[in-house]
Amino acid sequence: MPSYEPPTSSARVSDAERDRALAVLREGAAQGKLSHDTFLHRMELALSARSSSDLSALTAGLESEGRWSRRMFSAVGRASSFTVRLRRAWTAERLPKLLFPEPGPLPLRIGRELGSGLRLSHETVSRRHAELALQNGVWVLRDLGSTNGTCVNGRRVTGVAVVNDGDQVSFGHMTFRLSRN
Repeated sequence: MPSYEPPTSSARVSDAERDRALAVLREGAAQGKLSHDTFLHRMELALSARSSSDLSALTAGLESEGRWSRRMFSAVGRASSFTVRLRRAWTAERLPKLLFPEPGPLPLRIGRELGSGLRLSHETVSRRHAELALQNGVWVLRDLGSTNGTCVNGRRVTGVAVVNDGDQVSFGHMTFRLSRN
């Protein structure tokens, strides 16, 4: 009686191999190397792959860069962020000053509205854009739901932000440097 011998194929794909292939596919899609449809199709094939060679075929050409490439991209990223910080520092001294107001019971209202304490007549500034107030010895800037946003040092304010002397503040496209004098 003949004995049964299973077909000679490579071992079943491990979960770790499958996860690595899926990660490579996700990274390839994030980098724009795969269209959305191709990404979805390859994900389906990766989930049903039966051998390591099937997974290798799906990820060919998408493998992450080597250590040298990662270091190079990291260095370029750091240099790029340096130039952004340098540009911000260079322009900060040339920005018009916005003096902190005298502390009082009411905040300084900023906007295009006639009754604003600081009236800015630029189309990117909302009628009621923001408020600057001293609260418990700390200056805070509150966005009032403006259309084009309020930023402190390049970061958009959602709600309230603490501000200090020298901070760069933007109301729409109008930018100032806060100053005590």
